[in-house]
Amino acid sequence: MRDTVDEFAGHLASVRGRSEHTVRAYVADLVSLLDHARRMGCTESHELTLDTVRSWLARQRTMGAARSTLARRAAAARTFSAWAHRGGLLPSDVAATLASPRAQRTLPAVLRAEQAARLVETPVAETASTPTPADPGGTAMLLRDRLLLELLYGTGVRVSEACGLDLADLDQDRRVVRVHGKGGKERAVPYGLPAQRALDGWLRHGRPVLAVSESRDALLLGARGGRLHPTTARRIVGGYAETAGLPRTSPHALRHSAATHLLEGGADLRVVQELLGHSSLASTQVYTHVSVERLRAAYRQAHPRA
Repeated sequence: MRDTVDEFAGHLASVRGRSEHTVRAYVADLVSLLDHARRMGCTESHELTLDTVRSWLARQRTMGAARSTLARRAAAARTFSAWAHRGGLLPSDVAATLASPRAQRTLPAVLRAEQAARLVETPVAETASTPTPADPGGTAMLLRDRLLLELLYGTGVRVSEACGLDLADLDQDRRVVRVHGKGGKERAVPYGLPAQRALDGWLRHGRPVLAVSESRDALLLGARGGRLHPTTARRIVGGYAETAGLPRTSPHALRHSAATHLLEGGADLRVVQELLGHSSLASTQVYTHVSVERLRAAYRQAHPRA
């Protein structure tokens, strides 16, 4: 069945336009499903049945898989089933009626506006404490870290999107960045004056210090000059949060904070949806749970029976 798995991975990447992360997760789910089917006596992919898929998910649940994980695995099974049926590998779309458990939405804690400001300014404080640094590379990385934090909070982009930015994605005249989101979708996201200042410092005094031939057009660079990896970016954010005396903070928490502060500042939900790159408004609505006071204030102001 190895060839089937490889063909499915190619379909996800080239036809469906799924991200590398999604392809890797779906392939791992399919391998797990086919391994379970083999233990149940199914030796060929065309022998797969709905009962087998349900048995696989039930076993995952008894092993303690989270509801979000089960929902993703059910989605992977449905996607594979539909693809295999179209390609003649399955006599019918066996997983078409497979239900998914409703995933629990666990949202990270939201930083207050002053906490977010303290976090993004932490690298500046470290730079100011060493006015004549003996390590230009260290100073360059402080400038990079400041830009990373400004981009994550100032634009609300995903950490993978920030690390994937190229120099050509910047429109500094209009202060807009072109972001390559999920599914190959592009969107234009504005950034503010603080991010522009951080960008100027990085491009003038930081990036030239770290850049090597392998850097190519990458905007954010690692210590060795290659493109900054999202794992490293997560570690950077967590480290500065600890230095600033803040709760444990991730890039996603900064994205969540940016969306929340936009809504609390009066931004339209549809605008926030576009900025975040959500395909569905339902994905954006989860951020409104922290804006109850704003909703109450609007109700008191506008409703005749308030």
